Amino acid sequence: MRIGLMGGTFDPIHVGHLILADQARERFCLERVIFVTAANPPHKVDEIVSDAQHRLKMTSLAVEDNKYFECSAIEMERSGPSYTIDTLRQLLGQFDGNIEICLLLGADEGRDFASWHKPAEICRLAKVVVANRPGMLVNEVIDSLPDELASEIVPLEMPGIDISSTDLRRRVREGKSIRYLVPRVVEDYIWAKGLYK
Repeated sequence: MRIGLMGGTFDPIHVGHLILADQARERFCLERVIFVTAANPPHKVDEIVSDAQHRLKMTSLAVEDNKYFECSAIEMERSGPSYTIDTLRQLLGQFDGNIEICLLLGADEGRDFASWHKPAEICRLAKVVVANRPGMLVNEVIDSLPDELASEIVPLEMPGIDISSTDLRRRVREGKSIRYLVPRVVEDYIWAKGLYK
């Protein structure tokens, strides 16, 4: 079985995340894509991050209408930093190793991949896929990584979606519309819970 793994802070999840996952699902013939919301994102220790339960709920709402997508709380159930390597090991253990995992990253995450916890081991356990973003050519991002990592990474060209969670939070703070940038159920949840005010 071949599955996709899309991890992230998802604060909030937006249509760019969903389009990346769907493009990867088709390109790599993935049976499903598992969205894993980071409980304690190690790269954001100095940033204010919304409560994990809110982020998990938004992710769950965003994927509920796609039969190929599912949401996992695997990192919520683990203490300590949310390291991708630990999630990969746990998933491989749950499936007795009878799966191939494609780890799906945007170009911004791919650019920082060498600074992740045990990136070489991540490449041994999963096919690492990096997708382009506006202003970030995927091949340039891959070429900027150390050779031993760059040679293991597969590029994914997809429609350029210039949306960021940072910008969405700013728009909400300023009372601006986020319609069509996030799924409607996520938009409704953000306003109902008063997030990002």
